[in-house]
Amino acid sequence: MANTAAVILAAGRGTRMRSGRAKALHELGGIPLVLHAVHAAQRAGLGTPWVVAGYQADRVEEALEGLAQFVRQPQMQGTGDAVFQVLAALPDDVDNILVLYADCPLVPDNLLVELVRRHESRNVAATLVTTVMDDPSGYGRVVRGADGGIDAIVEDKAADARTREIQEINTGIGVWRVGGLREILADLPYHGEEQYLTEAVGVLRDRQEEIAALVWDASETVMGINTRRDLARAEAILRERTLNRLYDQGVTIVDPASTYIDAEVEVGQDTVIYPMTFLRGNTKIGRECHIGPMATISNSRLADGVVVEQSVVEHSVISSTARVGPFSHLRAGTFLDRDVKIGNFVELKNTRVGIGSKAGHHSYLGDATIGGRVNIGAGTVIVNFDGTAKHPTFIGDEAFIGCNANLVAPLEIGPSAYVAAGSTLTQNVPGDALAIARGRQENKPGWTKARKTGPRHA
Repeated sequence: MANTAAVILAAGRGTRMRSGRAKALHELGGIPLVLHAVHAAQRAGLGTPWVVAGYQADRVEEALEGLAQFVRQPQMQGTGDAVFQVLAALPDDVDNILVLYADCPLVPDNLLVELVRRHESRNVAATLVTTVMDDPSGYGRVVRGADGGIDAIVEDKAADARTREIQEINTGIGVWRVGGLREILADLPYHGEEQYLTEAVGVLRDRQEEIAALVWDASETVMGINTRRDLARAEAILRERTLNRLYDQGVTIVDPASTYIDAEVEVGQDTVIYPMTFLRGNTKIGRECHIGPMATISNSRLADGVVVEQSVVEHSVISSTARVGPFSHLRAGTFLDRDVKIGNFVELKNTRVGIGSKAGHHSYLGDATIGGRVNIGAGTVIVNFDGTAKHPTFIGDEAFIGCNANLVAPLEIGPSAYVAAGSTLTQNVPGDALAIARGRQENKPGWTKARKTGPRHA
């Protein structure tokens, strides 16, 4: 069986994106465009792909660390030169290369499987994926020979009026026999400062080689991303694809038009997602959860039965049957154990909250470890920053923190301790103790009347 390696071209600047960022790094569904191509190659059984990096190569390689092998294109001299650089690095046992593009993120893996199968079953120099478009403007046209094979790929700007009427276009995706490419790539003609891989079609045909085609009906899945408009269209397609996947897995999405879910998000059966909800990054949500309305959850893990309402959760872990919101913010490093309740306008950062604890209203809890069955009163602030460094706070099981308490870290409050409302604590509190740290109240009878009748009032 022939050995076929995947090659992903990701060296381009992407001038038409009007961006300082390499086109391969623009995100679609929460991950870089190039990563979509990597995943497609892996799902098609092609193993670790080769990625050709050029513009912002360090950033491209960092985004794909551990997922690809890399080849640098020192000068961005077109797709022909990019493939030429790869051939020098390929092992000798590679017979074919499947060429993909970083800016073609929606290509389905079943297309790649069929493409490789078809190419390896025939004695042809290349098998290219084509598609038919109502408006083929901007794409290279596929010129067929009398035998039905591909004679040439003519770029749009080089096409005459008759060629521009052709609606079959080249997607750029194709499998090429390595031996044939090695013989011709270095001598491909230059167009300005670039060599086009598509020129190899005509050269191979002149050598009496056959170029086969796989015509793919779903043109929207092989579209290239060249502009911000293209990116938006692809986002809509991928979003619909993601929602359909979740429907099939038993997830209820109340209003698909106002729900935005990234491609790698996982959601468990019987979870309900309410309108104006954003699920980002590699978020994973369990079964029978209720998320939203107006919730944003990024790169977090939620167990079964969790409720998050009108809140923001980032890089956090929420255990089963915990509740968050409305209008709370869980920042990076937050861990909520089961049955925890975080109410309205509570912010947590780098904080662990134990089983059954509650923080109902208007509090800030930062760099803290809070035990189980702790009550955090309204207005509690953990004063964790001294202007230079952050300091930890430890609150034992079943402690009770009264309203409007300031806990000045570093601080330790023992199990079952009480903190009186309005206290500002700077010293540790032993277990079972009551801490009071506030000025003593003094009432002055008749003070108001004397004030109103005194010389100053007169």
